[in-house]
Amino acid sequence: MTILNKTNTPNADIADDTATPAVVDAPHPVIMGPVMRKKELIDTVVERSGVKKRDAKPVVEAMLSVLGEALSDSRELNLLPFGKLKVINEKELKNGKMIRVKVRQVTPGQGDASAQDADVDLTDV
Repeated sequence: MTILNKTNTPNADIADDTATPAVVDAPHPVIMGPVMRKKELIDTVVERSGVKKRDAKPVVEAMLSVLGEALSDSRELNLLPFGKLKVINEKELKNGKMIRVKVRQVTPGQGDASAQDADVDLTDV
């Protein structure tokens, strides 16, 4: 005669069906680095491209304006190597709009299979 425990399973099966812990690949917390301002962005573009600052500044400002308008219109952006940006939700505030964006960046040389996701809040003021 088999004795059943509270879950109506034989006691002999309990020892054999023990769960083994498994490692789950979950998002890792990100420690925020220093904020990059427009001046630093322009200086970096000038340094990497070799163009004069007076030529780079209007281009960078126009690019930022176009990107801001596209995000404000809830458009999905696919700008490699920057990444793929998708608007998740938005909220109207007194002084502007808060836009929650999902950014997917592909690791160079790995393809789409190893993409990393990150949620970023951008505020259009």
